Amino acid sequence: MRTRTQPSPPVERLIAPLRRRLLLTFSGQSEGVPSWQLALEEGDDAGYFGPGSAVWAVHGGMSPIVGGIRALLTQALHPGVLAGVVEHSDYRTDPVARLAGTIRWIFTVTYGDTAAAARACAWVRRRHRPVRGTYTDAAGVTRAYSANDPELEAWVHLAFTDAFLRTYEALEGPVPGGADRYVAEWARGGRLMGVRTPPLTERDLAERLAAYDDAGQLGGGPRLDEVVAFLRRPPLDPLLRPGYRLLFAAAIGTMPQRYLDLLGLERPSVGPVPLPTAVAAKATLAVVARALDPMPPSEAAARRRLARLGLGGQEPGGGEPGEQEPGRGEPDGGEG
Repeated sequence: MRTRTQPSPPVERLIAPLRRRLLLTFSGQSEGVPSWQLALEEGDDAGYFGPGSAVWAVHGGMSPIVGGIRALLTQALHPGVLAGVVEHSDYRTDPVARLAGTIRWIFTVTYGDTAAAARACAWVRRRHRPVRGTYTDAAGVTRAYSANDPELEAWVHLAFTDAFLRTYEALEGPVPGGADRYVAEWARGGRLMGVRTPPLTERDLAERLAAYDDAGQLGGGPRLDEVVAFLRRPPLDPLLRPGYRLLFAAAIGTMPQRYLDLLGLERPSVGPVPLPTAVAAKATLAVVARALDPMPPSEAAARRRLARLGLGGQEPGGGEPGEQEPGRGEPDGGEG
């Protein structure tokens, strides 16, 4: 995700082990900047978002670490999405690679030019084509699923958007330009992933999420319990585990009670008094930020591209992309 300029030697000795483990977890390598991030400097346009966008504000901070946890928990509430994860994902055997691939997809769509964003999304959708099977829905009916099914794609996008929005609000404050602006901007990311009519307002987002539950499409069960147990205690480096527990608690603290009931989770508290999970998460993320650079290399590369093209002050945008051929080493991730 980020690298850091060299601090003073005493501080460096203290944070260097943490930085190496964070970089390995987020990017799959413990030193340097991944080549795909540096490549975001290339390209011929401003991309779909830019320095003044709500997407850059939300995705460029520390809150997405917590948002990612919440998104995965929420996405798993749909039995069809859950089946694809359990039956086709390598999240148990290689969670770091899966996380790094998802981060790469997010940052490429957020900071890349329109061609890079299109390539990343087209590649992920190609990887999703073999992800098919059957699942038992909340009513006990056996149904077929495909990772590229519009209904499942929509749920994944809704869960991602809601999670990143709510955790930013909880940990950072109001979104610059308002929640509606983030929802409307990130709708572009949904369309790139095949979502036909993504929500454009905060209210529409909430209504779409509620509609899945009202229709009885969400549910729990042994498979969900397995994924929740993994997300609660993933096989992280021992140095990262205490902080992760605090971030997991913060993610739970932002979730609706209905979702927690389905997940079999309880909001952290001492008796009737809720624990200050947001405060603990902010402190944890401050340590993470200290170990990493204030500006993600992806953002820095995008700013260099904008400067090269003389587009620093231009509103980003672009036409609807077609499915272009992916470049070498494309991300294995996506919103889910």
